[in-house]
Amino acid sequence: MDNMVDHVVGENVNQVVDSRKGVPDTPGYELPLLLFGGFRTLIDRLHARLADEGHPDMRPAHGFAMQAIGVHGATASDIGRRLGVSKQAAGKTVDRLLAAGYAERADDPADARRKLVRLTPHGYDALARSAAIFDDLRAEWIAALGGDRVRDMEAALRNVVPAETAFRLDATSWLGAP
Repeated sequence: MDNMVDHVVGENVNQVVDSRKGVPDTPGYELPLLLFGGFRTLIDRLHARLADEGHPDMRPAHGFAMQAIGVHGATASDIGRRLGVSKQAAGKTVDRLLAAGYAERADDPADARRKLVRLTPHGYDALARSAAIFDDLRAEWIAALGGDRVRDMEAALRNVVPAETAFRLDATSWLGAP
């Protein structure tokens, strides 16, 4: 966080933060940074393990896209809509998944004019390994923080995160991606 705020020998010299002198507790801007840092730590560790387990070309965007494809497959338009990106941006991600063997194109049995993107066994393997790794990472957090604290943190987040946004995949839309 030193990049966000200037520091001089433990003294905060950022005028915005300095204006908070006398305000108790932690400054509000730290909460989203810590939540994002926790998210980033989990995702980075996940991908390091995935690389060791036979998926060195998996990227965070791939996981989101594979979730958007789902078990029944989806069109590029559907994937774009679910991710909150353009059809063209979704198409680029799909192309990467196809090239890496995580997905394939197939005829839509309900409409011969449409092509579906479906996960391959390699894609399903990556998702299954991801789920197992996330369980391991959660267990590490429990070992470090205690089970009650992790469960309390999860429950608290469920209380403040609206249910309709809890598992939305369109993070790219608020990060400024097309």
